[in-house]
Amino acid sequence: MFPVLFEIGGVEITSFGVMMFLSFLAGAWVLSKQLDKRALDPEYAWDSLIWIALGGIVGAKLYYNFLHFDALTADPVGELTSRAGLVWYGGLIGGVLAYGLYVHRRRLPALQMFDATAPALALAYAVGRMGCFLVGDDYGLPTDQPWGVAFPNGAPPSTAGYLRTVGADIPASVPDNAVLAVHPTQLYEVGLALVMFWILLRLSRPLLERPGRLFGVFLGLYGVERFLIEFVRAKGDRFLFGLSTSQFMSVLLLVIAAILWARAGRATPAAPQRGAGGKGREGSTTAPVAR
Repeated sequence: MFPVLFEIGGVEITSFGVMMFLSFLAGAWVLSKQLDKRALDPEYAWDSLIWIALGGIVGAKLYYNFLHFDALTADPVGELTSRAGLVWYGGLIGGVLAYGLYVHRRRLPALQMFDATAPALALAYAVGRMGCFLVGDDYGLPTDQPWGVAFPNGAPPSTAGYLRTVGADIPASVPDNAVLAVHPTQLYEVGLALVMFWILLRLSRPLLERPGRLFGVFLGLYGVERFLIEFVRAKGDRFLFGLSTSQFMSVLLLVIAAILWARAGRATPAAPQRGAGGKGREGSTTAPVAR
């Protein structure tokens, strides 16, 4: 693990922070390619990046504080200003809302714009989860499999004491300070996210004339992946039928995915067209793309 890469002027540059930065760049690059495929200006990807980044970070932080409301009320300033405590689902919600606001303000075709984000989100997620692995966060339950990984300097360390607090079944003979090997769920998710990325790239052209479906496929794939991975995650937020809050969010994503797929299926297919005046920038003569 490499939680801290180096320091600049007393400020620690963490591996998680670097990978999060790279995830935004990777996502924006893929988004630009997908926009070009849809006859939309690739520059929209870079123009919207600051919106997505700010919305994602704020959403991730607020979602974390919602899940840890007791800590927030005890030390609101410290919790809100801490660099720690970012939840992917909150980042997804915040980033999608911010991106949607950007799309609305620029009067862009919403379904095509969101379809273009599908492969980008999958790749960004893979890169971001590698940051979680490097910093030792979001790991799984104890395992005796040969690929198990111990996180002695994790956030928090994978000690028997901590794992007991999230419901892990550990023999009483194991002391609380013992560091245990756990499922490297971050790497599981990196691999699954790359599979999603490949699937979404393969589907991006066949679904080009059904706006909304590709984004629906992403939500469905991610919902299934996250629902399953949660069974081996070290989580303390299981509150109903042994399911975590993320699993209930996953079910909600699957419902939204089904709605998007059905609504896109009823729409009249329409292929985007390039106009003579450019790739869809404001003020150009590009023909409108079907919403």
